[in-house]
Amino acid sequence: MRRERRAGREALRGRGAFSYPSLLPFPLFLPRSFLHSAACQGGHPGARRKALPPRGGRTAADSGEMNQGLLLRFENLVQLRGACQQLRALSSRKVCGARWKPVELSAHPLGSLPVHPQLWPEHRLITAALPQCRHLATKEETKKKKKKIPLTKGEVEIRQRMTVEELAQAMGKDIDHVYEVLLYTNINLDSVEPDSILSEDHIKMIVQKSGMKYKSAKLKEEKERKNTDAIKRPPADPAVLTPRPPVVTILGHVDHGKTTLLDSLRKTQVAAMEAGGITQHIGAFIVHMPSGEKITFLDTPGHAAFSAMRARGTNVTDIVILVVAAEDGVMQQTIESIQHAKNAGVPLILAINKCDKPEADPERVKKELLAHDVVCEEFGGDVQAVNISALKGENLMVLAEATVALAEMLELKADATGLVEGAIIESRKDKGKGPLTTAIIQRGTLRKGCVLVAGKTWAKVRFLFDENGKAVDAASPGTPVEIMGWKESPSAGDEILEVESEQRAQEVVAWRTYVEQQEKMKKDLEVIEAKQKEHRVEYEKQQQKLAHLTWRQRKAVLYKANKQLMFSRPKERTEMDENTLSVIVKGDVDGSVEAILNILDSYDCEDECKLDIVYFGMGDISENDISLAEAFNGVIFGFSVKANESIKKLADKKGIKIKLHNVIYKLIEDLKDELNSRLPPTLVETTVGEASVLDIFSVTVGKTKIPVAGCRVHKGLLDRKMKFKLIRNRDVIWKGCLSSLKHHKDDVQVIKTGMDCGLSLDKNLEFSIGDEIICYEEKEVQQTTSWDPGF
Repeated sequence: MRRERRAGREALRGRGAFSYPSLLPFPLFLPRSFLHSAACQGGHPGARRKALPPRGGRTAADSGEMNQGLLLRFENLVQLRGACQQLRALSSRKVCGARWKPVELSAHPLGSLPVHPQLWPEHRLITAALPQCRHLATKEETKKKKKKIPLTKGEVEIRQRMTVEELAQAMGKDIDHVYEVLLYTNINLDSVEPDSILSEDHIKMIVQKSGMKYKSAKLKEEKERKNTDAIKRPPADPAVLTPRPPVVTILGHVDHGKTTLLDSLRKTQVAAMEAGGITQHIGAFIVHMPSGEKITFLDTPGHAAFSAMRARGTNVTDIVILVVAAEDGVMQQTIESIQHAKNAGVPLILAINKCDKPEADPERVKKELLAHDVVCEEFGGDVQAVNISALKGENLMVLAEATVALAEMLELKADATGLVEGAIIESRKDKGKGPLTTAIIQRGTLRKGCVLVAGKTWAKVRFLFDENGKAVDAASPGTPVEIMGWKESPSAGDEILEVESEQRAQEVVAWRTYVEQQEKMKKDLEVIEAKQKEHRVEYEKQQQKLAHLTWRQRKAVLYKANKQLMFSRPKERTEMDENTLSVIVKGDVDGSVEAILNILDSYDCEDECKLDIVYFGMGDISENDISLAEAFNGVIFGFSVKANESIKKLADKKGIKIKLHNVIYKLIEDLKDELNSRLPPTLVETTVGEASVLDIFSVTVGKTKIPVAGCRVHKGLLDRKMKFKLIRNRDVIWKGCLSSLKHHKDDVQVIKTGMDCGLSLDKNLEFSIGDEIICYEEKEVQQTTSWDPGF
């Protein structure tokens, strides 16, 4: 206090005021007379000290009154102590740098303050001093402070990028507890705020130091999304139903005459345009009967690779015509076609084709079908059987009449009003028209401008085409039509639904994409959990093996293992690249690509050569395909597509192979050849000559005795340049080259059949009478893959 008085006197002499920053958070300027009074009182009741002498000739009474007034003002300022305590910040980290400004004494009203002075002890005044950097406490923070924090028992759920405050809440502790634990780290606490993000290692360390266990928190489940998918309309009123043409699918084994039958009905030459005479797409056509009826025919492939196409054809059909060749009988795809029809619940009509051939036996065909639950009317069943010759046009009208009669019995009707419903039979990409789909309309009438949804894409119909490529204005139920206007190519077999607007179509596509993503995430999560469990078991087994070692020994063992693994990786990668065939598949329609991919899915020789499908799609070969093939060192396989001259030149320049085919089994054969070329060659031993050991003797060369075998050649010849092996009791005990080969005393190159010779090996090995000496040569032979695609 003496120093402060002395400083006050010096200040008063200089400027007439005294600053007292040590007591209050803002500068307080007091006059000399006030300081005199305060010094006299000493801050304690009854305290008496020597007062400063008055100046300017003032009387003692005047000075006393002035001192009493100033003392009251000082006491008013001291009353601000409570307010200053409330202004003390709980955390100076949120508001840093905020400083108090000097406040004039006149800014505080005096009316609400007590009249009588209340003197405070000196130590109480000193504790009222606050730092100049404070934080204004809000009501919300006060509530949080008063709120009881629940204690966490057991495990603490942690996640990445947790803040200090979030971690404290998860642990059931206050923030100061987290700060105390962080003192044991190298983190600078001055830079840590309640909203500072902690690293995962620090989060785990804080939980462990607090005597708790941690576990990873599960991802928050998203709120259940509203289903915005499009659905079919309820069944129509029977009063509004109108007759529609039947949809007939032609099924049967490959090359049994399905397309020829359809050609004869349509009087066209579709079969002449098929590659190899094999149907490789679904064709949808309308046939006008002489009686005026219309029949929609679907011509499906009979090849083994197109099983999915046949299944799609039966799912949208009303009647199945099963074509069986009279001379071949029931074949593999015939049985499969019968199964497709049974699964779809569709009635059958049996068409026994090629009855004009001498070796035809229709009765045998009917009997063979009995084994597959196809009972003809002759045997008491309900399946109509018609003997035809599609090539010569025999009995075709009988088959057509049987079809019309069956359709009348089924009473096929549909609702031609309202929103459109249908099914996609095939999809493809046209260079000028874009994505195109062949569809069968099942309900409603399709017109230009309709907004359709199929799978995860939608379309606003721009044009409609019939099977001959002519534009039509509308398509009624049971009519095949080609639709133009799709944003992307839908998959064959997708359901077509008409919606009210483009916005509604986008909502449907977004919902279906979301559902697919959720299903994929669920499957991925299951795979991840299985992998984690597997790795955990392996890790525990490894730890058990190292449990008896010290930590230094464990570190050394793990380092050696990782070092060996690190050095082996480049070699493994090189071998993998050499034994991998990267494939890019392009097809004309979606069904063809699907058929090829189904065949490739049956590849089961990954140990020989890995097959990697880099990309697949529809359309002609493009520059993007060339770039992908170059990046992955792959081969491009095209089915019924083209590659223009500029693409071929670019591929030749970059060394990319382009394989184009129009017949699917030829494409698969070419693919197998490529797989064979990636396989490493094998060494094959070819025996050149054989000799038997008849006698044993030794020759001394210097100080070394060399064993020599006296042999006689009984098959082929012995050539010194080739390799030899020694066989004893049917076991090969040596392989290598000869060090010498002599006939009598002369060194020779070749010993022929029936001649005697003496020979020594490049290894000091003892002979036995009766040993066999085999002369052979090694040749590299290209391996062939053991993969069997099934045809």
